[in-house]
Parts: sequence; structure tokens; C-alpha cells
Amino acid sequence: MAIGRISVLGCGNIGLAIAKGLVFSKLLPASDIICTKRDPSSLSHLKEQGYIITSSNADAVKDSNIVIVAVTPAQLNTLLSEIKAELTPKHILISVVSGASISAIKSRIEKDDVPIIRAMPNTAIACGESMTCLAQEGKHDSKHVENSPIDIAKQIFDCMGTSVVVSEEQIVPATALCACGIAFFCRAIRAAAQGGIEIGFHAQDAIKMAAQTAKGAATLLLENKNHPEFEVDKVTTPMGCTIAGLNKMEHQGFSSAMIHGIVTSAEKAALLYSNKKEKE
Repeated sequence: MAIGRISVLGCGNIGLAIAKGLVFSKLLPASDIICTKRDPSSLSHLKEQGYIITSSNADAVKDSNIVIVAVTPAQLNTLLSEIKAELTPKHILISVVSGASISAIKSRIEKDDVPIIRAMPNTAIACGESMTCLAQEGKHDSKHVENSPIDIAKQIFDCMGTSVVVSEEQIVPATALCACGIAFFCRAIRAAAQGGIEIGFHAQDAIKMAAQTAKGAATLLLENKNHPEFEVDKVTTPMGCTIAGLNKMEHQGFSSAMIHGIVTSAEKAALLYSNKKEKE
């Protein structure tokens, strides 16, 4: 697969993570990645690593084959106005902007012949462990043509973790489960570490132990392809300490809190871009 040059427009947290992930995965050298930010001086550390740094989104698009849009929903319309003259059918535009539909992006760039893909990665992309959901316009089909825009996007994001193709309607829920999920699981690890401190471990040791245990639990599920409760049953014994702890957590609302948090984030994500448009 000949990727060519990739531009990442808007190197905030997720844009920066994507740029780093492209190099970490060895998909591209830093010299083939253009990073933009309104204040390019804040990306001086990337320039030292060989990335191309600019404040001009239009120039970045002109000099790249694949354009990854990673600005906030509030910045999207302005950015699309800046770059629409430079977009051609030879580009693939990949948007990671929460709430912005493909049809909304098309109406802003005023072009129907530019392939547009929506992607929802998470910040673990920087270390090659992202869960990324991808969608294209139209009816969802798990089978896609080799080297089609969605196939190229999948090849890119598979190099930086795992990706799945979903319907466009599922991208907003994916934002809550996968992107916001990094914060949810980090908070769960922090809570476990705080429990570890209370029972006698130093803070750094407790965080390391909790994080590695979480990684081990996730690996068991992914490698063995078992339901989580199957692994739970393997470590719970009658009248044991594990089931006592689990029951206490459930009585305090552990599962319910996680479910409500994900649903609330999904509801909020659906409104992020639409709220911006209403204010214009």
C-alpha cells in the first residue's frame, strides 16, 4: 500500500497522538507527516524529530495525499473553509471530529467527489493500542473493495491498534465507548490504585500493579475471546474474597455508574457539532 504523505490538521491531544502513532507503527517516517497548529511553535519538539510543521492547513492539504482532520467541533467549519479549494478527488479526507456527519462535511467543502471517512480512534493510538471505529457514507457493508478509501483508512489505523468498520450511525456511540473509554478505564485503574494505597502499597507501586492487572484482564478477553463473566468465574470461589469484593462494588453501583457514564457521553457527543452549527 502506497500511502504517500499524510497531513494531520489540528495537532491537539488526539491529532498529536495520531501523528506519533504513525511513526511509532513505522507506517511512515516523520518526514512524510505534516502537522498543523495555529501556534506551530508549540510543536517544535516534533520538528526536531523530523515532522513537517506548519500553521497553514491549505498548504498541508496541497502537499499530502491523505488528510486527517483532528480539530474540535467548534473549529471544523472554519478549517473546512480554509482547505476546500485544495481538496481533490485524489485526496482521502478522514475526520475524527465528534458529531460531524459525512454529509455535513460534504456540504461545507461543496464537493461530492472527495472521499470522506469518519474515524473514531483514542489516545492509545500514540503507542499502537487504539480501538478505532471507521465509517463511510451510505449503507454499511463489512465487505469493502481492496484499496478503496475505507480499506486504505483501515490499513492505516490497523497499524496503530485495532480497527472495525461500522455504520456511520454507530460512530457517535463509538466515541463514548472507545474514545471517552480511555478516561473511564483510567479512572477505574486510579480507583483500584487508591484502594491499593489504603491496604498498604505506595502510590507508584499501586498504580503499576493496578494498570498491569487491567492490561492482563483485557488480554485474557482479547486472546481467549471469552465473555468477561467467564474470566470472573475463574477467580471467584464460594465464600471467597473476590466475590465479597465484587458484591460490595455492585451494591455501591459500580456497573450502573459505568453504563450511565457511557450513555451520557454518547448523548453529549451527538450534540457537539450540532450545537456549534446552531450558534452560527
